[in-house]
Amino acid sequence: MLTIGTLARKTGTKVQTIRYYEQVGLMLEPDRTEGGQRRYDGDGLDRLAFIRHARQLGFTLEAIRELLDLSDDPEKPCDEADQIARRQLLQVEQRIARLEALRTELERMVHECSGGNTADCRVLEVLRDHSECLTKHDEIGA
Repeated sequence: MLTIGTLARKTGTKVQTIRYYEQVGLMLEPDRTEGGQRRYDGDGLDRLAFIRHARQLGFTLEAIRELLDLSDDPEKPCDEADQIARRQLLQVEQRIARLEALRTELERMVHECSGGNTADCRVLEVLRDHSECLTKHDEIGA
């Protein structure tokens, strides 16, 4: 049996995050000692590792909940998990396309900079006049 601190160290997860995952129902309520300390078994460790890996792949908490529900019922068909992964892949591909467009725009701005003074700076000019942007990038972390 593992304490929450040991579980945190073994998985590289903050204790507060583990508690949060319990609050939102991703982690199952662990056994507790008479003193109220949480005690996790190997299943808890595996479940947290699953959640961490899914988060690293960019899955939302709701998608992880769906995947965990599927994982908890081994008789369910795999096509639901496949659909969740396909949705995530599509979102990643869309993000990559937006980032590539941003890179192209930034490269253009830098390339067009003549290196003179700031009054003639192409980078500053493009940033002042949004109409000169070649891409729509409002969705990217703005």
